[in-house]
Amino acid sequence: MSPAPAVAALDWGTTRLRAWLLDGSGKVLAERRGDDGLITAREKGFARVLEGHLDAMGAPDTLPVIICGMAGSRQGWIEAPYVTVPAPIGAILAGAARIEGLSRDIRIVPGLAQRLTEAPDVMRGEETQLAGAGLPAKGQHLVCMPGTHSKWVAVADDAVEGFGTWPTGELFSVLAAHSILKHSLGEHPAPVAADSPFFRQWCERALGEGGDVTSKLFAIRAAGLLQDLQSTDAAACLSGLLIGGEIASAKRRYGASEAPVVLVASGALATLYGAALGLAGLAFRTVDADEAVRAGLAEAARENGMIGGAS
Repeated sequence: MSPAPAVAALDWGTTRLRAWLLDGSGKVLAERRGDDGLITAREKGFARVLEGHLDAMGAPDTLPVIICGMAGSRQGWIEAPYVTVPAPIGAILAGAARIEGLSRDIRIVPGLAQRLTEAPDVMRGEETQLAGAGLPAKGQHLVCMPGTHSKWVAVADDAVEGFGTWPTGELFSVLAAHSILKHSLGEHPAPVAADSPFFRQWCERALGEGGDVTSKLFAIRAAGLLQDLQSTDAAACLSGLLIGGEIASAKRRYGASEAPVVLVASGALATLYGAALGLAGLAFRTVDADEAVRAGLAEAARENGMIGGAS
């Protein structure tokens, strides 16, 4: 007989949704992925979308649900108020907002807000990955979480001290589609490989000049006109330049870390950022992003008493 699920866990983003049924230890019993992100769910109804996925996985009507991500934004199902940093990770998870008026226990993990006048910042979803990244309870750690809006998070003694956002993925998309560089990269930019000499060379250029990338962007276009740079390689140049610039900027902001950088990423991003961190001379260890968010959601369920073993 299959074990009964203890909780449903969802990472609900702007365009995508990932859902799992977990047992009491956090083991995955069932999984669903789809394009029912915030944008779609606002039209169809969050409750309707959620129940459709739960029904497809055979979830009992009484199964509690823990959610992280943009479903808790101001434009989402309900707004789960930001927790101001610095804040202990456990306290962040324990503040999940409950959706009232439903028979099912559904809660959304709050995001984080950095309210510094000179460096305001917010995050939603990454705080849950952070909780599941297996950081030691003691000591200082620097966490890199690549994506459309990459996050770098400073953690000390199991509390978030502060963080910063680099919109590297979004910049790549905007520049590739809506700038002069679209003529260099082509209509469909080629996938970028970490072992591409163009990726590595342009990453090193950004690292060597402390993250200054704006003065080099047009050089990609010029290299196509003057040096026969091919579109298949132009994407690697842009990716290397932007990722190298991000890492150089974060390194300058947060300084050298005694512990390895914790890279929370999966797939191609993990490979690209791993290569770039190596070029920057930074030691790192990789944590799978999918595993981290599931572990973080399970921990959030425990912190809110939805499943046993609260810490």
